[in-house]
Amino acid sequence: MSTAFESAANAAASTATACDARSAQIATPLAAPRYDLRTRALIEGPIALTLIQLAAPNILVMLAQSSVGLVETYFIGKLGTDALAGVALMQMMSAGAMGGGMSSAVARALGAGRRADANALGLHALIIGLGFGLIFTIALRLEGERLYMVMGGSGGSLAAANTYSNVIFTGAVLVWLFNSLANVIRGTGNMAFPALVTCVGVAVLIPLSPCLIFGWGPFPKFGVAGGAFAVLIYYAAGSAVFAAYLYSGRSVVRLTLKGFHPRWPLFADILRVGAVAALITVQTNLTVAIATALVGALGPAAIAGYGVGSRLEYLLIPLVFGLGGPLVALVGTNIGAHRKDRAVRAAWIGAAIAAGLCELIGVSAAAAPRAWLSLFDSAPEMLDAGSRYLQVVGPAYGLFGLGMALYFASQGAGRLLWPFLANLTRLLIAAVGGYVALRVSGSLTGIFIALAVALCAFGLINAAALAGGSWFVKPLRTARPRQEPA
Repeated sequence: MSTAFESAANAAASTATACDARSAQIATPLAAPRYDLRTRALIEGPIALTLIQLAAPNILVMLAQSSVGLVETYFIGKLGTDALAGVALMQMMSAGAMGGGMSSAVARALGAGRRADANALGLHALIIGLGFGLIFTIALRLEGERLYMVMGGSGGSLAAANTYSNVIFTGAVLVWLFNSLANVIRGTGNMAFPALVTCVGVAVLIPLSPCLIFGWGPFPKFGVAGGAFAVLIYYAAGSAVFAAYLYSGRSVVRLTLKGFHPRWPLFADILRVGAVAALITVQTNLTVAIATALVGALGPAAIAGYGVGSRLEYLLIPLVFGLGGPLVALVGTNIGAHRKDRAVRAAWIGAAIAAGLCELIGVSAAAAPRAWLSLFDSAPEMLDAGSRYLQVVGPAYGLFGLGMALYFASQGAGRLLWPFLANLTRLLIAAVGGYVALRVSGSLTGIFIALAVALCAFGLINAAALAGGSWFVKPLRTARPRQEPA
């Protein structure tokens, strides 16, 4: 009896040991994912140094892209103040934000060791980019002129905006493909390759744009539309290079159709961040549209002055994005790897750097506004309006940079409720405050004070939310990992 009992006990123990071994084999990849060197650096490297190393090429590429817009505005401005104001109106509506959701989803998948999902997310991002590009093409071709009229465009400025818009938004799919593919690569922590492609493209685009605008050399003269043609050529070539790089297998994430099946959880992983970010972008553009309409009530020169002055703010956005792209990857990867404290520290370090840089630029612009404004036009009315804008709003740029950096970090964490509410507050303050200022005083300065207060509220609400632990109120839902073949 005893012998039988011992035999049974030994058999049970052997079975349990075998089960434990099999369980360990199954659990090991989840408990200790095998990371490539780039992902490991995001999880284990010094935060500030890693962020700066990633941000350096990204800031370079964002400044290069901004220089394209500035150079284009400079040359189009030679065609007249109406063209300058019209392009300023159009370009305020041409931003997108879905790329942050793509980078965030890829980074969180890699941080959690879900390489198959990260690969699949590349094609899911591409499908989303195609869809949104088509939506933008249809919407702006049908309603673009009406939108610019609401923003205050008329006469020559409206014609210039509509001409540029019709060309650029016909090829909106190219812009979306370029940004989607670039953000998949950035989600892996690789900022250098998108920077290289962009800088080479800019080196070609800068001389090509004025050639097509003015008809220099063998090129035909297209006027305002020539700048749009040059931009679309740039995005088409860049998209092809990014797609080839991802397909080649040299990236951490590989773009391949082999075994691909669309999966709603992966679409949802991108869209639950990207869709909210897109709403935030709509809010931002609506804020600018309302502010432009309020300023437009005071005449075309006021619109031109505000457009050129606020273009410095639009230069800050790519600058902060230079830090924001790495923040999405750094925060997202650490959230995926369950390194929550490190993710929060990265957010604060990035926000501090962004706030300092933006405040330096804002204070400098407020001290010498004409040094910036005179690069684009010398009309006294435009210079006066632009100077008042920079003197009032410039000192608030630091809090704007703080809020934008925390917005990007929140994309990486997949938590955008408070950035959404912060930007909504910015919209309400700018709209209501600007309207009251226009009705009560009828002066540009009152409108600009409302815009400055709105920027401050945006930054402070984002900071308060992160300090209050808004990222970790409830568990973050992620797509179920796809089982790798044995």
